[in-house]
Amino acid sequence: MSTTASPTLTAARRRRLPGDRRFRLLLAGLATSSAGDWLYNVALLAFVAERGGAGWLGVVTGARVLPIVLLGPVGGVLADRCDRRMLMLGADAVRAALMLGLAGVAVAGLPLWLAPLLAALATAAASAQPACISATTPRLVAPDELAAANAARAAVGQAAIVVGPALGALVLVVASPVWAFVANAGTFAASAAATWAIPAGPAFAPVAREQGDAGFDLLGDIRSGARALRGAPDAVRLVAADVACSAVYGAETVLLILVAHRLGDGDAGYGLLLGAFGLGGLAGAMLAGRFERHWRRALGVALVAVAVPLPLMGLTTSTALALALAVVGGAGAVVAEVLSETGLQRTLPADVLGRAFGLVIPGSLAGIVVGALLAGPLVNLLGLTGALTTVGGALLVVLAVILTPSPARAGKPAGIATAELA
Repeated sequence: MSTTASPTLTAARRRRLPGDRRFRLLLAGLATSSAGDWLYNVALLAFVAERGGAGWLGVVTGARVLPIVLLGPVGGVLADRCDRRMLMLGADAVRAALMLGLAGVAVAGLPLWLAPLLAALATAAASAQPACISATTPRLVAPDELAAANAARAAVGQAAIVVGPALGALVLVVASPVWAFVANAGTFAASAAATWAIPAGPAFAPVAREQGDAGFDLLGDIRSGARALRGAPDAVRLVAADVACSAVYGAETVLLILVAHRLGDGDAGYGLLLGAFGLGGLAGAMLAGRFERHWRRALGVALVAVAVPLPLMGLTTSTALALALAVVGGAGAVVAEVLSETGLQRTLPADVLGRAFGLVIPGSLAGIVVGALLAGPLVNLLGLTGALTTVGGALLVVLAVILTPSPARAGKPAGIATAELA
């Protein structure tokens, strides 16, 4: 019997979501909680700014990001050692309770420092969830649908960036931040319900421990994840691409404000540029699943699409062109993200996948922070156009390094179905 799919079957597969009901439930839970997170972020910033002034905004932002950077590697170990379904259910339950606690802080007028504390605890409670999802996705979809599955997850994330803040703004117009916190608790409950509806089984079971493993060893497990990444040259390149794109995004969160003001559009223009970036991300997510076969070439094109618009944004005097450039950059960033994650899932052994993602995901978030911190000094030193050109040029340098063949590289990364790797 031929193993080649018929054109009709292939077309049908492209028209539907990848995987079966289990993956769709996972995606539904992710969509609900992601939109709630962005809704809650808008309300949280509004709440602390009103109660404590602008100085608290940085504190809250740090409280939301720092725990996942610090605890992500621990979460990756848990994703390989514990039942992932139970980890995700526990994370949703704890975060729902913390959101209700945050609502209580707002209603009772309790000390403001409790807000960043509860926000940090909510982030810490979810430290294993990203690694769980990334490591479980390959078990829920067919091998030839993995890139499409990651693209669907990326699309959910991009849509949440657009929909969540809009919902948060709407809630603040008609009600108080309290109800936004309560609504976010509801999204975690809905996410838990979707995860609970997925039957328990091998897809979520902890990976069998390596032969000779004496038991749980946190530092040893983290080191094994790092060794797996270092031992796969293509994995190192994929991680470098992901972190570099994250650093560029972090810089853009600062630089695009200045672009909008230079164009005379003010804060509203900044919102439009971010929206255009998100729209491009949605387009990139819909396209990314088609590029895996030629992943090196596609990754190169994606990084160029992120880098080249940056200096052009510094030169243009047209808002319409700046928005178009933001769309291109957003599409390139998401294509690079999907290709990088899919490549890692195919390249690394299943028994260390959670630990590897426990290092990669915090690394990407740290890249965002570093990019944002460097943007201001670059503008002071080089001006806006010089800063944008430098950031774009640095990404092109990273691209050149990534695409340079490794002398030690022999053949393609294990499991990647590609006809073109050089």
